[in-house]
Amino acid sequence: MAQVQYYGTGRRKSSVARVRLVPGEGRIVINGREISEYFPFETLILVVKQPLVATETTGSYDVLVNVSGGGFTGQAGAVRHGIARALLQADPEFRPALKSAGLLTRDARMKERKKYGLKGARRAPQFSKR
Repeated sequence: MAQVQYYGTGRRKSSVARVRLVPGEGRIVINGREISEYFPFETLILVVKQPLVATETTGSYDVLVNVSGGGFTGQAGAVRHGIARALLQADPEFRPALKSAGLLTRDARMKERKKYGLKGARRAPQFSKR
């Protein structure tokens, strides 16, 4: 018999997370490793768990994630976004709780591109009088 699964794609900066929710006992596995092994900071683990805490479903789903691109912070944000979208697919009743916590909105802030004649996006070369 096929098991019920819910999917969600999350994005943040240059990170993309493909999230799968499976009914279970609350394990979170990211790229084949436990969440505590994958993310080096406790704050990032709290960020990832925000949608589950907001909907009070912490122990009812196993979360399986494939995430790529970016750094730790961007990946944690992408996973959070993906979990929120997957929970919405699992039960549309969660929408008000997720929406009020701001978890369904894609964070559009990206790195600003480097401009020609400058050393970075805005940093000008050092001024020399002579």
